[in-house]
Amino acid sequence: MSEFPQLGSASADQTVLGSKAATLSGLSAAGFNVPAGFVVTSEVVGQLGNGLANALEVAAAKIGPGPYAVRSSSAAEDLAGASYAGLYETLLNVERADLEHAVGQCLASAGEHRVAAYETALGAASRGDAASPSMAVLVQQMVQPNAAGVAFTANPLTGDRDETIVTAVAGLGESLVSGEAVGEQWTVRASDTTRNRDGNILTSDQARQVAALARRIHERAGVPQDIEWALDHDGALFLLQARPMTALPLPAVWTAPGEGLWARNFRLGEWLPDPMTPLFEDWLLRRIEAGYLDGMEDDIQVRVPFRYGSVNGWYYNAPPIPSPRIVVPLIVRSRGRLPRFLFNVLLRVSHNPAAAHRAVLHGLELKWRQQLLPDYRELVRRAEQEVDTAPTARLIELVAAIAQHAGIYLWSLAVVGGSAWKMEVALARFWQRHLATPLSDIPEGRLGHQALLRGLTVSTGLTGSGLTGSTATPPESAVYSLDWYHQTLGEAGIRSPETDSTTAGKEALDAQRKAAEAAAREVLLDSPRILTRFDSLLTMAQYYAALREEQSLYLTLGWPVLRRCAKRLGENLAAAGAIEDPQDIHFLHLGEVVNPSADHRELVGSRRATWEMQRRLDAPLIIGEPGRFGADPVASAVDAARTSREVPAGAIVGHPASTGRATGRVRVMSGLEEFDSFLEGEILVARSTAPAWTPLFARAAAVVTDGGTLAAHASLVAREYGIPAVVGTGNATRLLKTGQGVTVDGGAGYVVVTE
Repeated sequence: MSEFPQLGSASADQTVLGSKAATLSGLSAAGFNVPAGFVVTSEVVGQLGNGLANALEVAAAKIGPGPYAVRSSSAAEDLAGASYAGLYETLLNVERADLEHAVGQCLASAGEHRVAAYETALGAASRGDAASPSMAVLVQQMVQPNAAGVAFTANPLTGDRDETIVTAVAGLGESLVSGEAVGEQWTVRASDTTRNRDGNILTSDQARQVAALARRIHERAGVPQDIEWALDHDGALFLLQARPMTALPLPAVWTAPGEGLWARNFRLGEWLPDPMTPLFEDWLLRRIEAGYLDGMEDDIQVRVPFRYGSVNGWYYNAPPIPSPRIVVPLIVRSRGRLPRFLFNVLLRVSHNPAAAHRAVLHGLELKWRQQLLPDYRELVRRAEQEVDTAPTARLIELVAAIAQHAGIYLWSLAVVGGSAWKMEVALARFWQRHLATPLSDIPEGRLGHQALLRGLTVSTGLTGSGLTGSTATPPESAVYSLDWYHQTLGEAGIRSPETDSTTAGKEALDAQRKAAEAAAREVLLDSPRILTRFDSLLTMAQYYAALREEQSLYLTLGWPVLRRCAKRLGENLAAAGAIEDPQDIHFLHLGEVVNPSADHRELVGSRRATWEMQRRLDAPLIIGEPGRFGADPVASAVDAARTSREVPAGAIVGHPASTGRATGRVRVMSGLEEFDSFLEGEILVARSTAPAWTPLFARAAAVVTDGGTLAAHASLVAREYGIPAVVGTGNATRLLKTGQGVTVDGGAGYVVVTE
């Protein structure tokens, strides 16, 4: 055989040329600007033997002077069900004399262990009709690009088919494809073009040009496409690769379940960083929400249901909508307690925290310490004695009782511990009015009001409060998520030993906080009334910040035994043949759990696949529209907490949770099982952090989360360790990648990519 098949020739047999080469050959024949090239099949390599090098030189001379790109082309890759992305070999800038060696490397990569592992994970069905997929090698004239990148003709996070996402880097696109670089990103929708991540690589016209190329291929193929492209120094746009998008979620519509604004990072939402599994949503969530109302009724003699719902599997909630028709009967039923209660916990707490503490909050705190927490511990202790021998009916009773008490506990946490951020708002506004300017020249002053909240632990508080311990050592019942599908800290075997450096760091933060307090008092010394107000605000803000975290530590006290109950129930179903694995129980509903005679295996598979797809969605923090009673309730609090309102172009913006600046490498974390990979000095990036994450804070340079508020776990513990934190970014885990360099400004509340 004297010639290799040329790109754009009449024959483009996928089984011979491989998917990549066959696709590009067909597109080249259709007029798309594909770099000239030819295909080397494994069969021809065997036929040519020692004559391969000479044949390659002859074929290469026909497509251009080089250098060349040498890329694998397997019949199994670039399919709708399996991309094989990055598994086979690609060699760039290959000289003509080195083509034989490069072709050999590409062919040999088909036998790599990583390819076999991928195929095993997917199953033989991913290969289509080819039991043993053939391998070919594509040799093309190398494009020397001014810019290169990828484009998706559907949003890979939301599934929106009307958006084309274009990502670009300067020069070769390999750094982008390999994940070493993030690149400049554009969203193109019809004629509307938006740059999502800043840079100066493409103009808006060039972004539209790339998007138009991708859309033309999409229309020709009939399915969403993932393309690679390059722009040379003369402005010519080349198509380097095209394949169907894999694992593309169905288009997600984020419609609020009801009137007004709905948030996914408040109340229970802060504890649910992933979409809910079916059993949690159908059973545990309902019991917790009912327990929440039980706690409310016990304290103020009324039940005011907080609205909650599931949107694409994600938990959202909204406050009740007040109306005279609803409120008046509630006031009567509460015997007048409701107005006094609401005045103190919603209004007074943000202006006169000490008065709210004396009137309502302190009594509720004592009830939590003396009744709710001891009762919870006793309930869990008794359940632990029964769980291993209890029959199905009793296991269900235990789950219901523990979940209900957790809901009552959550009510206390929401009212008492939830006052922390409202009190911080009062302190922040006082700082801006009386202290920001006079203290702007000292280091502690430049940290803003949060200098007064750094280094606190749960042993810091009012004299005689009884607070003990530290958030540095969370209990084994601490969780990644309230959804009982996920393991607890104790199950993960994670510990957080105290070190000399940790102790020294806390001592330094304690000294810094006290220096800030002293400097503030010195400024206010000639204004006794203002100084008295400062001392009151400071005492309350510090106390409730620590109290909130202490309450949070024990919310999930019952989760280890809850998971044991679920495991027992799952084992019973697996033994009956209703499910394959005990863990599959989390993809059933309660009615199905109590029906072991049915075959739930197909249902489990379908629901698990839906849940996995929902986990890939970019769930917005807020959905819906403001109603008659205003917009986002914490927007003004966030604004008051910022040390600066100047934000660099292209920054990821969130809530200013813990002041300070830090630069480091990103580590995106998705669960407890990844804790061992976290390195000293990295930037922790997660959807949210519950108490189980505390061991990482001692090693982190800064923390960034998708969800959370000023009083979230990440905010409070980051201050305890004196590291910057930005929470409530919405989608930092999507925008940032492990290994990226970033700077985190926890006072201004933003993150910028540095490289």
